[in-house]
Amino acid sequence: MTSDSTPLRRIILWREHKLCYTNYKQTHSFTMSEPTSTNNDKPDEMIVLVTGGTGLVGAAIKDYIDSTTDSSSSNERWIFLGSSDGDLRNRAATEAIFQKHQPTHVIHLAAKVGGLFANMAHKVEFFRENILINDNVMECCRIYKVTKLVSFLSTCIFPNETTFPINETMLHDGPPHSSNEGYAYAKRLIDTMNRAYFEEYKCNFTSIIPTNVYGPNDNFSIDHGHVVPGLIHKCYLAKLHNTPFCIWGSGTPLRQFIYSRDLAELTVWVLRDYNDDPNPITLSVDEDMEVSIKQVALAVAKAMDFNGEIVFDKTKADGQFKKTASNTKLRRFKPDYQFTTMEEGIRKSVDWFVEHYETCRK
Repeated sequence: MTSDSTPLRRIILWREHKLCYTNYKQTHSFTMSEPTSTNNDKPDEMIVLVTGGTGLVGAAIKDYIDSTTDSSSSNERWIFLGSSDGDLRNRAATEAIFQKHQPTHVIHLAAKVGGLFANMAHKVEFFRENILINDNVMECCRIYKVTKLVSFLSTCIFPNETTFPINETMLHDGPPHSSNEGYAYAKRLIDTMNRAYFEEYKCNFTSIIPTNVYGPNDNFSIDHGHVVPGLIHKCYLAKLHNTPFCIWGSGTPLRQFIYSRDLAELTVWVLRDYNDDPNPITLSVDEDMEVSIKQVALAVAKAMDFNGEIVFDKTKADGQFKKTASNTKLRRFKPDYQFTTMEEGIRKSVDWFVEHYETCRK
């Protein structure tokens, strides 16, 4: 037996080992880049994290989940994040969210968004902030071994000069409209990275391309919101002050609008049942449900019971004339799905806005 085997020597070696390990921890920066535990520890529970969960689509998904009880949701736990839960532009804050909740599935709605004029004025901010948000969320989904990530794109990111109707295969066929190119290029890269993560890491990342969304819990800002909530707010004020209802632009551009509750139901279906590797799917009403901005304005006026003058300010930009999208791929999976009509959706949205005028985003 050597001297190294004496009790005193073993104690000395143990203390030296402990001291070296302590010094190593103190002199090396430990990050959260690789979690010590993952959602694989809880294989029976589906933990769904929804970024941007308090916005228009997030609120609609929550309402749908809360009002639907079936066997599909029996093992699901849903977490809806708002901006107060962490800044997704910040990597450390994003990792802290994933470490805390350990999601198995993610619906990524969070984004810097705005209407036509906001996009035209702040292209740099729309690009940079969305790139940061998307990169942080996607990389954390890889690190924390998320089973499935569903991110949101938009039809406004498609090429400006293209044939119609547009479909999922045409996303990168040319530059987007110059009015929103900052936002569009940042969003297009989600599709690029979905494929890259699948090819390199076999991550199950996919995306949804919705057409123009509207409904309760929207941002009804006239200057920074989208067209339907902006028109609802304008019409409300015109009726309140007995002034003309003024619509920016000629009213001739054509759009497909999907009611937020419909989009919520279809998004949950994509999360649970849609499987086409990284390839996106367009969630849109049928082509024959496309309407002009003028038709939307008239529907808003009718729902608001506005009987005053309606004028179109043609000095304002119209933006892209049409963005007609094909939902052929969706119809292969959901041939009998019934969308909410524009008139019914506008009426529900107007009623909600009037009821929540004092507290809604505007």
